[in-house]
This record gives sequence, structure tokens and C-alpha cells, in this order.
Amino acid sequence: MLKIGDFSKLSRISIRMLRHYDEIGLLKPEVVDDLSGYRYYGVSQLPLAERIQVLKSMGFGLAVIGEILEKYDDPRAIEEFLLVKRRELEEQERLTKERLQVLDNTIRWLRKDGNLMNYEVTLKTLPQRYVASVRQVIPAYDAEGMLWQMLNEETASQNLKQAVPCYGLAIFHDEGYKDGDVDVEIQACVEGSYNDTEHVRFKTVAPVQMASATYSGSYDQITKVNESVARWIQENGYEFDGPSFCIYHVSPYEAKSPDDLVTEVCYPVKKK
Repeated sequence: MLKIGDFSKLSRISIRMLRHYDEIGLLKPEVVDDLSGYRYYGVSQLPLAERIQVLKSMGFGLAVIGEILEKYDDPRAIEEFLLVKRRELEEQERLTKERLQVLDNTIRWLRKDGNLMNYEVTLKTLPQRYVASVRQVIPAYDAEGMLWQMLNEETASQNLKQAVPCYGLAIFHDEGYKDGDVDVEIQACVEGSYNDTEHVRFKTVAPVQMASATYSGSYDQITKVNESVARWIQENGYEFDGPSFCIYHVSPYEAKSPDDLVTEVCYPVKKK
């Protein structure tokens, strides 16, 4: 039998954690002295201690580790636990990369001119146009690509002719920002006459007066651009008059990197 201190050294688990594992039933000592309360472990428990440490290093919580250990003799069950954790880690990696990109861009802007609000806002009118449109509720804003894919696939046989200029834009119809299930419409300007498909509608869109700001680079600038547009609208006696939209002058499909993107953020407005 091993005293808790000796087992701690051999397993590389602190005495404090061994006591905690005992309390939650994850790794109980083989013997507890009734008089002294001393815990004694067996050498045969070292492989179990190693499994716990390995699973912790993978990022599993203690509750899940307990579930895994209960099914340790079932390879398929263990594999499912590992696959779920892998997907979680991949998502964490994706989010970490996005956050690093935001940090890098912010540092770059600060070094450039120390002013994150330097976006030129203009008042203009987007003219009447004939468009191919797809409007759907999609899981998230970054799933917009599925709408463009839908448009391209369903109209491929009609050989659409792009209008000049060809505005490609996305309209955000929800009243406010949403974390999921967002109502988005995409439009591509075309010339000619075409037949509607299952999801694509062809229609004429009326002119719209808008306050807009164009920026280059990744989409994580959008909040600062919005602030600039909102400030301009307030200072010039206008008010919002319809759902916002973005015009993609250089879209993700055309850009080699996020730095190559060119996006115009547009808010329909009217005089107060």
C-alpha cells in the first residue's frame, strides 16, 4: 500500500487533487484508516491515475472524465467522446484565430494613425436596379455564402448577364442584431429577363437614399464603421429609414486575403 504522499509523487497528482478526486468519487483510495483518516492507495491504481491525467490534458472536465472511465472498456464509446472533444477544440481554435486577427488589426490601425474612427461617410442614392434575389433565414451572418451558392446553382442554366455596374449586396432584414437564425437577402444586379426558380426571385428594386462608408480589410471593422455612419446621420439631421445592407466591391470570393476585401456599409436614411 502507498501513502497518499508517495502515490502523489508516483502519479504526479497533487495531494490536494487526490483528496478532491476521492470526494467526487473519481479516484478513491483502496483503504482509509478509520482512526486516522489516512488514505492508502494501491500500485494497481496508478494506470487509472494516468488515464485521468491524460484526459485532463485533452481538456475534459472531471465530470466527463468520470463518464469516460465508466465506459473505458468500450472503444466505440471512448472514440465518440474523443471525437466530440476534437470538434470542440477545432471550434476553439477557429475562435482563437478570429480573436487574434481582431487584435492584430487593431494594433495595426493604432500604429497607423491612432484613430479607429477615421471612416469617410457620404450621402448618395443607389439607383433603381433589376436584381436576382434570394432571401432566407440562415443560421448565422457568416453563413451568407450558402445564399450565393443557392443563387448560382439555381440560375446556372439561364446564363445571367451582369448589369453594369453590378452591385452584389446583402440586406439584413431583422430589426436588430441576432446571434442566430438571421433574416438575410442577397441581391445581384442583372440585365435581361429571367424565370424565377425555387429560391431565386427576379425583381425591380426602387432607388434608395443612403449614408454609407467604404472600408478595406476584414469584417471585424464593422462596428467602428457603424459608429462613424451613426455619428454622421445624427450630426447631419437624418434618421434611419429601412434595413441596412452591405455592398461587396471586392467580395470574399474575389479576395485572396481578408486585407483585400472592400465593403461598403449602407444605411437607408431620410431627413428628419
